[in-house]
Amino acid sequence: MTGQLHRVDVTVLPAGWNRVEPEIAGNWSPTLSLDGRHMAYVSDRGGAPAVWVQPVDSELTFRVDTGPEPVSAVAWSSGGGWLACRTAPGGAPRQEVWLVRPDGSDLHQVAGFGDDTADDMRWLPGRPVLALTENLTSAILIDVTAETRTVVARGDLLSLLDVDPAGRFALLRYGPRGAREIMLRDLSTGTEKPVTRGEKAVFSPGGGCVYALSQDGEFPALIRMAGDAVEVLASGGEVEDFTITADGRTAAVLFNVRGGESEAALIDLDHDGDRGPKPVSPLPGPVVGGLAWSFDAATLAFTAEGPGRPHGVWIWRRETGEMRAVSAAPASPEAVHPTLEVVTAHDGLTLTGWLFRPGTPGPHPTVLWFHGGPEAQERPGHGPLFQSLVARGIAVFAPNVRGSSGFGRAFVEADNGARRYDAIEDVRSCVTFLRESGIAGRVGIMGRSYGGYLTLAALTAFPDLFTVGVDICGMSDFDSFYRHTEPWIAAAAVSKYGHPVHDAGLLRDLSPLHRLDRLRAPLLIVHGENDSNVPVIEAERVVASLTERGHPHRYLFFPGEGHELLHRSARAEFLRVTLDWLSFYLTAE
Repeated sequence: MTGQLHRVDVTVLPAGWNRVEPEIAGNWSPTLSLDGRHMAYVSDRGGAPAVWVQPVDSELTFRVDTGPEPVSAVAWSSGGGWLACRTAPGGAPRQEVWLVRPDGSDLHQVAGFGDDTADDMRWLPGRPVLALTENLTSAILIDVTAETRTVVARGDLLSLLDVDPAGRFALLRYGPRGAREIMLRDLSTGTEKPVTRGEKAVFSPGGGCVYALSQDGEFPALIRMAGDAVEVLASGGEVEDFTITADGRTAAVLFNVRGGESEAALIDLDHDGDRGPKPVSPLPGPVVGGLAWSFDAATLAFTAEGPGRPHGVWIWRRETGEMRAVSAAPASPEAVHPTLEVVTAHDGLTLTGWLFRPGTPGPHPTVLWFHGGPEAQERPGHGPLFQSLVARGIAVFAPNVRGSSGFGRAFVEADNGARRYDAIEDVRSCVTFLRESGIAGRVGIMGRSYGGYLTLAALTAFPDLFTVGVDICGMSDFDSFYRHTEPWIAAAAVSKYGHPVHDAGLLRDLSPLHRLDRLRAPLLIVHGENDSNVPVIEAERVVASLTERGHPHRYLFFPGEGHELLHRSARAEFLRVTLDWLSFYLTAE
């Protein structure tokens, strides 16, 4: 850290700063400076997500001013002394990329201009070159020293993953959700060679081979590809993520185990014999992510969270095995830790879910919560809503119904197209489990994004099962969703939901908007003004229909927010209103 500070807030975190407030998201997107002595990360401690820089051995923090928009990710270059910051204007899914010096100077935008959106932001190791994708159609390299911007490939549903050190080859990803292929492109000839099915791949630091998170099998595996030779380096269960050291000698690998908990390990990439994995433990929380090495491979940065503990950023010293919190709140001693429960679906498929249970004898009023995606996964992380409900005597069951990730490829694909009816039926299986186990009395249902859709679908398919519902930015009609969402989102969703023209009849039958006359439960509808992923018309049409029918409902509308509530004030209001809504209907005599 050198030079004069520009538009930067300097703060020493006081004792007790990190008490767990219910609306806090915490800190995420850790990235280390070239010498490993400083960390940049995103934190909402100031009320909205922003970039902070902090010495890893100090509580002195610097807030880097990147403008008025919330920040979703930051990455520190290993050549050129830059921070690349991805922002979400208006909280919407559309994203911009800005560059700024770590001292806060020279802020300028480099991608996501106008209506474009920028993703897959990655610094090329050892070079002041940023790789990214715009609109899932253009693969772009930005040389921040030469101030050049080069389109290296174009195509439909395309993402740029990496470019080799010589600039001869690129790793590109093509395809819709759940059906993506990674290709090796010769940039001089335009010819391409398949690498694997999957989401992530990088070149080795020398460019002689490719490391990829392969989804060719039932479970993701870490592979190394050199020419036509393919070697499996890590497998067995879900390999979730990996990162390679700058010297190319070690991989840090993240595993998803036991229904959503994390394990981390190192793999020696130099030897043909016993290369590991060697565990990195004990981890400071049950859910870990955001792996990032320092350039000298001495320090591994990551995020960790758990019940009653928001996302924190941590480092692990490779030589000593020391785990150190750079910025992390302590776990709340009152937090309820969930148990992993097993549910048998109507067709015999095994489902699991995380149960948060009050300390008093049951049965309890219970809320079913459904995550988004649908390829996301419910994991035992920080859930302020869940903890607040349990404190009011309301149990929470957060299942991973078919279509969720973390349980293999067949499970993820088990809700594609017409199989979505089985996913809706999974909701009824969960209610049956809760009641037959003596856990649940009255049952409410809620979810966000796809989970909001599943909430509406279940409320109209099984109207007598539920006392109350909460729909958070859920799709209500697939036809209007396809017509109003971002074009790249619509194109990528066809493999999951169906084609808006060829499968129009199926999609209409699966759309809960057309059977809202079956709804019995009072419904809270929550949506952000600037949501262009699931556009606000999806909520407005539900509200209009319920208003016309005189059905009990409330519309909680958030100006200046998008698909996620990024400001702490908005999350606090959501938490207050949702708790009161659910408590009124589930616990009132």
